[in-house]
Amino acid sequence: MEGLAGRVILLSGWRRSLLAFAAGVAAALALPPFDFFAACFVAFPILVWLLDGAVGERRGLFARFRPAFSVGWWFGFGYFLFGLWWIGKALLVDAENFAWAFPFAAVGLPAFLALFYGIAAGLARVLWSDGILRIFALAFSFALMEWLRANILTGFPWNSIGYAAMPTVLTMQSAKVFGLNGMNALAVLAFSLPSLIGTRKNRTIGICLLAGLLALHLGYGYARLQSKEEAGKSIAIRIVQPSVLQDEKWDAAEQSRIFALLLDLSNAPVPEGKAKPDVIVWPETAVPFLFGDRPEALVQIGSMLEDGQTLLAGAVRVETGEVSAGERYYNSVVAIGSDGVIQDAVDKLHLVPFGEYLPFKSVLENFGLGPVVHAIGPYSSGSSRHAITVAKEARILPFICYEVIFPQLLSDAQNKSDILLNVTNDAWFGVSPGPYQHFRQAQIRAVETGLPLVRAANNGISAVVDPYGRVVDALDLNAVGVLDVRLVLQRGDKFSLTLPGTNAPFLALCFGVMALLGRSIRRLSPN
Repeated sequence: MEGLAGRVILLSGWRRSLLAFAAGVAAALALPPFDFFAACFVAFPILVWLLDGAVGERRGLFARFRPAFSVGWWFGFGYFLFGLWWIGKALLVDAENFAWAFPFAAVGLPAFLALFYGIAAGLARVLWSDGILRIFALAFSFALMEWLRANILTGFPWNSIGYAAMPTVLTMQSAKVFGLNGMNALAVLAFSLPSLIGTRKNRTIGICLLAGLLALHLGYGYARLQSKEEAGKSIAIRIVQPSVLQDEKWDAAEQSRIFALLLDLSNAPVPEGKAKPDVIVWPETAVPFLFGDRPEALVQIGSMLEDGQTLLAGAVRVETGEVSAGERYYNSVVAIGSDGVIQDAVDKLHLVPFGEYLPFKSVLENFGLGPVVHAIGPYSSGSSRHAITVAKEARILPFICYEVIFPQLLSDAQNKSDILLNVTNDAWFGVSPGPYQHFRQAQIRAVETGLPLVRAANNGISAVVDPYGRVVDALDLNAVGVLDVRLVLQRGDKFSLTLPGTNAPFLALCFGVMALLGRSIRRLSPN
């Protein structure tokens, strides 16, 4: 192992960049649908050894930062390119008009996100020392930059490195204690510790620390899954998955057929042994028209629903304001009762840049990006999020599409609701890793908040998940059908070091102090 580490450390030029890129690709194998997390125990030691050899020709902070930044950027580019290439598929739905933008989404976005890992590697190299403390420097730097990636420019924490350490329900439980940001730091720490085997110093300490982290990670998961919570009231939920093709979704000729399909699935006979649904859920923007254009649709929904039933439907909602403002469109979840009246609505707050709205509109429209947004929007952001009260006073808190990937948006969910609801339309991305990655992130939000999750996706993956991340029942990708589940309103334990999504600064600070200590010791030590 020492010989391998030495060869990696001595690499230079394109060979160094190529190996960093390959290590990033290997790390992405830990993400859904592959879940090969063991690859990270190879990828991160390689990254550490490459950083060991990232020595500038001159002295000074920038001289240490620049070669390490290059290593980190190539690692990040491999990780994000292999993990996010499928985003470009959305632009091929209308390839005639938008295929030109495919490289910007499939390659440009990974190249941009790789900057965060480049900065993380550069910062870690500035704090570099011998032995195990350099591993803490790397964990600190990655935790800090993953936190920044989740918040800067509206944030995009998709495929945060912490997910690589949570491929199973057993390993998801630690997210309840540390949250995603804490898991980012701990994952990099654990994945990088085997590098000490190749560089000898602190090898025994590193192996013991890794064994301890894994034992605690798995042991806590096992203990939490054995806990039994008192079951409270329950409600029956039907999830509708129509699997409408994206190129048909807004086709005027298909509107009536799609709406009839939604009604038929919602009104299908309840299987023997199942309860009549109290709540029926349709996916994001499932209604293929504006209710204002077809008011008779509400009458049809009311006729389909029985007394006491509620339909939670993804729909586009429109408001007409002042003449100068014009109409405003919202991506919403609307609650419709058996009288055919819209009783409540929750609008999406966290919109997708370049998908649902165009940032820096006055500048970027000059580059021809306006039509990309107008193909599905633009939408306005809602003002607030609240729970919708349904049968048996159950409170359901909606999160639309990728809102569910932001832990900070769910930090107060346990006080506001009994059930998390995620409605989405992943048909944009076809059969690709995208829907699997999206579902995993929603699944872990249930663990973090200790609340059950109901997920309705146009083409999948629709599911009901309990407060421990266990899938109660699910529909496969691209299946057409309904899911009938009696959901017990139980809550997972409330123990957590802090609220989800808020603990990164503390944990990163601890690792940063250790890294700085190691750096100081190295500088004060005699040559």
